[in-house]
Amino acid sequence: MKDIIIGIDAGTSVIKAVAFDLRGRQLAAGSVLNHYLSGADGSACQSLDQTWADCVAAIRSLGDKLPDLAARTAAVAVTAQGDGTWLVGAGNRPVSNAWLWLDARAAPTVRDLAAGPLNRARFEATGTGLNTCQQGTQMAHMDRYAPELLDQSQVALHCKDWLYLCLTGEQATDPSEASFTFGNFRTRQYDDTVIEALGLSHRRHLLPQIIDGTQVTHLLSSEAAVQTGLLAGTPVSLGYVDMVMTALGAGVHTGTVGAACSTIGSTGVHMQAKRSGDVHLNAEGTGYVIALPVPDVVTQVQTNMAATLNIDWALRLAADLMSDTGKPVEYSDLVSRIEGWVSRAKPGALIYHPYISEAGERGPFVNANARAGFVGLAAHHRFPDMLRAVIEGLGMAARDCYAAMNAEPTELRITGGAARSQALRQILASSIKAPVRVSQREEAGAAGCAMMAAVAIGAYDTMDDCIGEWVTPLLGQAEQPDPDLARVYDQVFPAYVSARQSLPPVWDALQGDPRAPWTKATDPHDEHTEMTLDATFVSERSER
Repeated sequence: MKDIIIGIDAGTSVIKAVAFDLRGRQLAAGSVLNHYLSGADGSACQSLDQTWADCVAAIRSLGDKLPDLAARTAAVAVTAQGDGTWLVGAGNRPVSNAWLWLDARAAPTVRDLAAGPLNRARFEATGTGLNTCQQGTQMAHMDRYAPELLDQSQVALHCKDWLYLCLTGEQATDPSEASFTFGNFRTRQYDDTVIEALGLSHRRHLLPQIIDGTQVTHLLSSEAAVQTGLLAGTPVSLGYVDMVMTALGAGVHTGTVGAACSTIGSTGVHMQAKRSGDVHLNAEGTGYVIALPVPDVVTQVQTNMAATLNIDWALRLAADLMSDTGKPVEYSDLVSRIEGWVSRAKPGALIYHPYISEAGERGPFVNANARAGFVGLAAHHRFPDMLRAVIEGLGMAARDCYAAMNAEPTELRITGGAARSQALRQILASSIKAPVRVSQREEAGAAGCAMMAAVAIGAYDTMDDCIGEWVTPLLGQAEQPDPDLARVYDQVFPAYVSARQSLPPVWDALQGDPRAPWTKATDPHDEHTEMTLDATFVSERSER
């Protein structure tokens, strides 16, 4: 009996293979820790072959936990970290390591493109502001400084597209990443003006076909079947980008008017589902508009480069200081102390801007030089005050993002590892001034793409039918904002925004000369450090 759908979620920190029954009950999961290379030039790269090998290992691990997995699998679906550039050449072989969404090398090209005459038209079509994460800007940067990479390529893919190619032999991408990078969110197709605005008209042949995984599947190849242990001919569905797959699994679109969804993982993703005609495009030209696998429904999105990475930094700082006393302390050992530290600190005493990422910030503004910092430190402040400010900074950043979308959520569904923190949930609810609900779904990203496969194979007639059974019943009880805390944050928020609007000259001065463009004379493997994103707060691959 074919009663299992496997959802693959290939994240920056972990690659997971998760088994669900046809009614959405999670049965088992297998996972493999992911790795990437980080360089002093701002690069962040990942091996395509290793990513596929890790995906195979995750599927094999799942097979060890579920008897007769191959015979029971009705379909496979795949999603993965978004943005980035995964170049594939002759024989479907990698041209180079992938440039990840974390890669900051395209910063000078982003500045040039943003000042171009077609940039507003590009934004009106895609609904998406330019940043260093995106495939379009990365390819434009390569075209300027390393054209041989594109010359050797037959197709430019994203992470999930690469895994789909490995699974099926088909070169394809999905409507979500295609439209927010190179297309129009209204038509979900490529757009000539957008491609021209990026200076890539002569590279258009590198863009793959667009397929919707709720309608089109391809069959698991014989080669992939041997490697994964699954049966050749099993239908494979190409999911949408991980951000919306996670949001779909967590409840961004359930029919509740005004509901929104925030993912608080390594990065922060804040979104609200809307009809395409109701999208509010801000004057600053920032954010994303990303299609959902529902007709004419998109998500308007603002994303922070760093969310729990800020908490990681604070706890690592504490662990390092404590370890220097002679008794080694692991940063993960301090996670259990967060609630106590936060409860001892006065709300709103400090302002913290959570721009800890080396790549700067992309939501609700784009600035590669943006950096984190405290405002208001005094001699009486201690570590609990600073830690509380860090977490409150995530709440302020979320509020800043929703304001840029002209959105006032009536209810906030939250997911990501940090959703386990009661202190963070209360701070978020009070910052946004809306009740929060946490989905009981353990692996929302894998569930989102598995839902697409469920519709594709006919287990459900529509995605809304599937949502009604896979998502809505798993939403937890609403946790109300604290009125007193909300009043404090109403006073703090204008100062938070005013400070971050005043800081760009300071950030620029600290950064010094703009980072030199990466060129072919720079070996992208020099001075690289192998990195993993810590999984302390990561219960799912929603963090990107």
